[in-house]
Parts: sequence; structure tokens; C-alpha cells
Amino acid sequence: MSPGMDLATVDHLLTSTRTVRRRLDLTRPVEREVILECLRLALQAPTGSNRQGWRWIVVTDPNKRAAIADIYRRGIGPYLDVGKAALDPSNQQMVRVVESTDYLVEILGDVPVHIIPCALDRPDDAGRMLAGIGYEVEPWCNLGASGFYGSIWPAVWSLMLALRSRGLGAALTTMHLALEDEVGDLLGIPESVTQVGLLPVAYFTGEDFKPARRRAPEEITYWDSWKNTKQD
Repeated sequence: MSPGMDLATVDHLLTSTRTVRRRLDLTRPVEREVILECLRLALQAPTGSNRQGWRWIVVTDPNKRAAIADIYRRGIGPYLDVGKAALDPSNQQMVRVVESTDYLVEILGDVPVHIIPCALDRPDDAGRMLAGIGYEVEPWCNLGASGFYGSIWPAVWSLMLALRSRGLGAALTTMHLALEDEVGDLLGIPESVTQVGLLPVAYFTGEDFKPARRRAPEEITYWDSWKNTKQD
């Protein structure tokens, strides 16, 4: 245990930071200073080669939020249609997920803050750079993509943790990326920049977030070599 670290508080933060959709407070303003404070913490996250090639678009303008909501609705539509067609009504957990996703589609434009994490360059640029220094085609494809997105996802998760600790909830989604160019045109994002997701952010209501149901680590952790199981 690190000296002075309250593990109970840390563990509670890590296990209760949930995707928040239904409990976003659409009426309470979110202060710019709080968003900047959370981003300042998020920027302490590790990033490949310490390049820090991240940018953050914070959208509070109501008209732009409404436009993003419309793009998101069209982007997620086919995905939701397929998911609903295959949904087992006896799986109550998945039914709740679909219902809350539908709710987010309806209210997205009213969520007071939208944050779009962006990465400088494009994933293919990272691959071409690796190929240029001698990596063969097969390795650099996965290596480039993993390093590219791995350089920003830790900061996105740190942002969600920082928001949670200050009474704000977020729902990380990537479904607007089906129409990424439209959002780019709306916000003036250069074509050379990659949007990696969308976080609708608002204060949340209530305080009873619980750990999610997950498989035990013993079932999915293999020591020293891969182990085939019935669940794989």
C-alpha cells in the first residue's frame, strides 16, 4: 500500500465509475473550470513516446450540441436496429442497456457538455511511419493502430475518473464516428485529426453506483501460456 493512500476510496472510484445515461442532470450547468480541472488531471495519463498528441473539443453551444445529437442518431441507427433484432428479452441486463442507449439518443442534444477526444494524425500515418523505419507489413498494421489509440485512451479513462470524483457522469460512445466527417465539418476539425469518441458530460443524480457484474479474474487470466476454455 502506498503511504497515505486511501485504498477504500480509490477502489470505490475504480469500481463505481459507470457509463451514465439515464441519470445525467440536464438542468444543471457544468462549470468550465471543473472541465479544465478534470482535463488537467487526465493529461497526466501515459502516452506513447510522451508525444501527448491529444486534443480535446469541448462543445457547450446548444445549436452545435443539437447538430451532434442528430449526427449521432443517424450514426447509431443501424447498430441499434441490428442489436434490437437480436435482443433476447429474457436478458434483462441487455434490455436495460438498450433502453438506456435509446434514452441517450433522445436526450443527447440536451446534455450540457459534449467532449470529443481527438488524436493528431490518422492511424494509417502511424503505420506508414513504422513501415518507413523497416517494419514489415503484417506487424506494423497492429503495432501502429495499438500505439496510436493507446496513446489517448488512458487519458480518456482518467478524464472519466476525474469527472466521477467531482459528481459528473459521462457516457463514452464512438457511434458518431460512422459520420465523423460531418462532426469534423461542424466543429472545424481538420481531416488530418482523428476523433476517437464522444463523451456527453453532466452532473449525475443519486449516489448509488455499484460495481458491475464481471467474470472472476481467475476465469480469464492465463499464467505463462494461453488456455482454451469453453467460454472462449
